[in-house]
Amino acid sequence: MPELEAVIGLEIHTQLKTATKMFCSCPTAPGAEPNTQICEVCTGQPGALPRLNARAVELAVRAGLALGARVSETSVFSRKNYFYPDLPSGFQNSQMDPPICRGGGLDLPDYGRHIRLNRIHLEDDAGKCLHDEQRGQTLVDLNRAGAPLIEIVTEPDFRSAGEVMDFLKKLHAILVRLEVTAGRLEEGEFRCDVNVSIRPRGAETLGLRSEIKNLNSFRHVGQAVEYEIVRQGGLCERGEEIRQETRLFDPARQETRPLRGKEEAHDYRYFPQPDLPPVVVPAELLARIKAEMPPLPEVVRAELLALGLTEEQAALLLERRGAVEYFKAALTFLDDPKRLATLMVELLLPAAHKEGLSPLECACGPRVLAALASLMAKETLSRRVAYDLFPELFARGGDPEALARDRGLFQISESGALETLARGLIAAHPEEARRYREGQDKLLSFFVGQLMRQSRGAANPKLAGEILARLLKA
Repeated sequence: MPELEAVIGLEIHTQLKTATKMFCSCPTAPGAEPNTQICEVCTGQPGALPRLNARAVELAVRAGLALGARVSETSVFSRKNYFYPDLPSGFQNSQMDPPICRGGGLDLPDYGRHIRLNRIHLEDDAGKCLHDEQRGQTLVDLNRAGAPLIEIVTEPDFRSAGEVMDFLKKLHAILVRLEVTAGRLEEGEFRCDVNVSIRPRGAETLGLRSEIKNLNSFRHVGQAVEYEIVRQGGLCERGEEIRQETRLFDPARQETRPLRGKEEAHDYRYFPQPDLPPVVVPAELLARIKAEMPPLPEVVRAELLALGLTEEQAALLLERRGAVEYFKAALTFLDDPKRLATLMVELLLPAAHKEGLSPLECACGPRVLAALASLMAKETLSRRVAYDLFPELFARGGDPEALARDRGLFQISESGALETLARGLIAAHPEEARRYREGQDKLLSFFVGQLMRQSRGAANPKLAGEILARLLKA
């Protein structure tokens, strides 16, 4: 058997960050009751006429510019015809030729590979089928029908699951950072179809491919691709036929399974959408969009590292929606980037993620976190007390200094008070004191821990250690 290699291409569907749908004024906010964000346009009623969302066009152009694509001065919509219960009109409004953007790509330095893009095009989303297996019925929610999407189609340039995951994470970070999309994977706002085939290494001809549909988790994408490569490789080694088909990924079993055969490409009978005029992007609009674009993630990452943040801290801030903006706002109240980043990574971001919030949506705003960090920097609050206070500040906001004062939690840095506590502890633990004097230096941490516990974390640990060491040697 010749050595085999995988050939992988992606079709990424990204919901654009607009207030309304692609062709009507219905809202796009998630979480609404089923079929409450619909109208005659997005439900495909006869005679209803679409009207293109200008903001969706601008965001598609922004994505294309960020990815190095060529923006078409003129592009058109077509009707992509197929039947499915969540597509009431019987067709999807999509761009066939020409699309709004062509070409472009992203570098994957860790793999020494450049991934080419084939195209970026605009389209509207379908609704959502909700399957109730216990009742044996399927319900249709059309709230998502008509939501604005871009589809980003890559060339088959990937050769491993790692490359695919790296690309998707990098692409997601760019689109979220540029506010092209909110990028909530759990809401299906960033999802992809993966096309996998195998062939002898060095061959030019593509093998028969399997398309794995509707993956909205980076981890699941990686697992699905790895499984599919092994599955197809096993079929090839056993001399069995590889079928061209559409498959679904089962996260519980971490395997793909057949959905339907795909002997040849679907005939969607594309034809020009007569109700929509061509999409025109004049030079003035293109120039304005370029001027308004925020810096790309790599530029922001370099800025964060220059402030003294670690690679991990910078990556986490870039990954979480609104985190960089929160961090920069906090810096306006306290010029201590390392301390603020630590508090964000260790306290704020995990708490916000648990509640499903952006940092900017939290009651503990940038001013509150900066005030807490300032109290720690001045040693008014110990680290332990500050961390203990955080859950209440996260839940309600407020003034950290007033809260600590009301509870008597200011750090004890007065040597007389600490010496009194230290003498009492030494008297209460004569055996440990004797062993320390005989050379067991590690017992100093025991005494410091006891003193911190006795002071409810309010003692200055550095000063407490110095006083204890002096008294124990006396």
